[in-house]
Amino acid sequence: MSKRIKGFKGIMLSIVALSLVFTLAGCGNKAAGDASKVVILTNADEEAVASMETALKGAGYEGQYLFQSLGTSELGGKLMAEGDKIEANLITMSSYFVESAQEKHGMFKDLSFTTNALDSNPAYYTPILANTGAIFVNTAVLKDKGLAMPTSIKDLTKPEFKGLVSVPNIMDSSTGWLLVQAIISQYGEEEGETVLHDLVANVGPHLESSGSGPIKKVKAGEVAAGFGLRHQAVLAKEEGAPIDYVDPTEGNFSLTESVAVVKKDDATTELAMKMAETIIKDARKDLITNYPVALYKDETVSDIHKPAHSMKFVKPLTVELLEQHQQFFKEAK
Repeated sequence: MSKRIKGFKGIMLSIVALSLVFTLAGCGNKAAGDASKVVILTNADEEAVASMETALKGAGYEGQYLFQSLGTSELGGKLMAEGDKIEANLITMSSYFVESAQEKHGMFKDLSFTTNALDSNPAYYTPILANTGAIFVNTAVLKDKGLAMPTSIKDLTKPEFKGLVSVPNIMDSSTGWLLVQAIISQYGEEEGETVLHDLVANVGPHLESSGSGPIKKVKAGEVAAGFGLRHQAVLAKEEGAPIDYVDPTEGNFSLTESVAVVKKDDATTELAMKMAETIIKDARKDLITNYPVALYKDETVSDIHKPAHSMKFVKPLTVELLEQHQQFFKEAK
């Protein structure tokens, strides 16, 4: 082989080697760029995510975060299984899951900003919104079927409501927990099991995996009554739909969803903390519009959004308590 050919091959190998170096360097820079973004995992619905994104963009954080929406069960499972190894830097999630994950993994960093929340919360989270449970009805269907306006969850177990009731499934939906908590609180586990059994029998095929499922069926006139999120029924009535809402005598329970920063002790964690503060200080004015429950000082809601029978949970909410109540639900069916 001539020296000329050997020289040519050497030049080509050098070019290939340099190209590889530049390619690897480029990949490295891209990876570093992605790593600097705050990954936000959330179980919040579309309206809440939109409010949070508007606040983050308004504060100049556009392009510095990645939102990923997951169902409550899926995100809860990741939190409990992965701890601080989860890919998220920031999470918004049902508060009881945040507390259970912290107890198991110690995975969240104490918030570094003042929240001015009405209720005291652990130092590592603060609520972004709250959902309240209530009964709602389609007044046109009630009139067509000759049904009386229900005043309690137990009323929905009457024979005349058979096949005309929709409720969320506690196995899939936190809203379903509001229903089960109200039944156990009012009737205890023994009588409550009978009430729940009769209710599920009346529900039939209208047991929904989503908390928003029942209001959709009531608005569509597929059923006469449902249990779900109170503010959705208030909004539907205000929009002129033949919908009315009822605060059940068993009580209106509420669940909060909160923001928490995963403890990774790097620059991204500091950025995540600033974004958490932005969500609370800038996004709440939109969040309280769609989720009208006052959570912070100086917040107010109109009288129509104040439930008549507001109730507090007797026991602290934990994943273990949720599992107990899911088992109660399965045995009552």
